[in-house]
Amino acid sequence: MSTVRHNTTLVNGTEIFYREAGQKGKPALVLLHGYPTSSHMYRNLLQQLAGDFYLIAPDYPGFGRSAQPHMADFEYSFDNFARIVEGLLDQLGLQRYSLYLMDYGAPVGFRIASAHPEKIDSLIVQNGCAYDEGLEQFWDPIKSYWKNKDDKATERILEGFHSIDGLQWQYTNGVADTALVSPDNWEHDLRHILRPGNNDIQLQLFYDYQQNVALYPKWQEYFRTYNPEMLIVYGKNDYIFPVAGAEAYKKDVKNLEYHLFDTGHFALETHGDEIAAAIRTFLHKKVARKSQPAA
Repeated sequence: MSTVRHNTTLVNGTEIFYREAGQKGKPALVLLHGYPTSSHMYRNLLQQLAGDFYLIAPDYPGFGRSAQPHMADFEYSFDNFARIVEGLLDQLGLQRYSLYLMDYGAPVGFRIASAHPEKIDSLIVQNGCAYDEGLEQFWDPIKSYWKNKDDKATERILEGFHSIDGLQWQYTNGVADTALVSPDNWEHDLRHILRPGNNDIQLQLFYDYQQNVALYPKWQEYFRTYNPEMLIVYGKNDYIFPVAGAEAYKKDVKNLEYHLFDTGHFALETHGDEIAAAIRTFLHKKVARKSQPAA
């Protein structure tokens, strides 16, 4: 077990909170969180991998402990989240790194990877999507929202996703033994969602997600052109990003290592030890002994 440091810095004018573990100079792994959570989802993985790697896990603006600028003053979009993460990595002097992509972290990370393929050591995908096959029934109300942002009935459905019951469902659906999942997870997530104005931010990100789908062909072309090393560690019972989305990577990714786990969307909560072991083996095989320049 290793120490995790909790830091705040200014990136593009916004206060960004990030967790940091491991020794700079070792292969770097950037952990990008999903909705509706924060870097809190990586609290255990940071300690498990800190002996081998240098790890960074930021909170996006409006999530976790990062600042929540007013929507009039800040663009809540996946494009802008990618710019924020890139700004943080530049501050830290990271020239090469692997990306761990979960849920919202996938479109953030794929933007960075496709824009800067020379910086990417490898990609680790955990219940994150780059294919239409991964957008099944859960996405029907979100797709309706893309067509009509003024539909209040659809808006109420989407707000239910980050109600306390909706949060708990996201953590426990598809999990055989829900006693393994700490209730602290959804209580922690609820803290930032209850901030004044955050509900509108979450709705804006639901609406902006359609821009990610439009970029799927670009990211798939990136896979085919640059052949990144990829590890998939996926909860196979996920209703949000079902396993068909994981299978779809096989169409375009040649250098693929593929693992499914009998759990749901937040696979680290029940299979953290197994996923950490898979990551350690994969990164040692693919990027071990590659020196990361210090800042």
